[in-house]
Amino acid sequence: MMPGLTLRRLRVVLLIGLLVFCFSSSSRSSTADKGSTTYDSTLYVGSETCKTCHEDIYNKFETTPHWKTTFTKKGPQWQGCEACHGPGKEHVEGGGDKSKIFVFEGKTAEQVSKRCLGCHEYGEEHANFDRSQHNLNDVSCISCHSPHHAKEKQFLLVNKQPELCYGCHTDIKQDFNRPFRHRVEQGLIQCSDCHNQHGGFLTRQVRATASQDQVCFKFRTRAG
Repeated sequence: MMPGLTLRRLRVVLLIGLLVFCFSSSSRSSTADKGSTTYDSTLYVGSETCKTCHEDIYNKFETTPHWKTTFTKKGPQWQGCEACHGPGKEHVEGGGDKSKIFVFEGKTAEQVSKRCLGCHEYGEEHANFDRSQHNLNDVSCISCHSPHHAKEKQFLLVNKQPELCYGCHTDIKQDFNRPFRHRVEQGLIQCSDCHNQHGGFLTRQVRATASQDQVCFKFRTRAG
């Protein structure tokens, strides 16, 4: 191979990498960065106050992974109900006025996901959500997750896999009834074992590993 051609290819790869980095940085800056904003702690009332009116929801909240936010020392903007719905003082003083807090119902997919990413964008699993097909097609976090009424406790899913995925990807279901198939219907592998629903760099958001075959070997070991 000619040295000049190799150098040009290297430049193209570096340019693509730089563009991806810039896009990622600009996208993340648009989400709610709780750590860089000054908050007035007097506007927060705490989850126990929310319980006085919303006891049923509060009791369910105690059984979810989000409950651990009530123990964080980062500040009231990261804790409990108000980590998602915002400061509750005006809501309480207004007799439950919903316009004084962030209510997910009726919000756009962008507004909903931005609120969730205020906490969740910092993990590797969700870092690429801005470029995900779900985000680009206005599928928000609460299209798949329900903080208060989840049917699948671990990830707060509104339904278990693969039924949850089939709700939109109806054309894929038939593939798992073929003679040679992934054993999705038998529960031996899940859609998210192979695909990162929160986004990625590979085609069809396939999960990446140091050795790409490792994703397949995980399934083969489990399925036998």
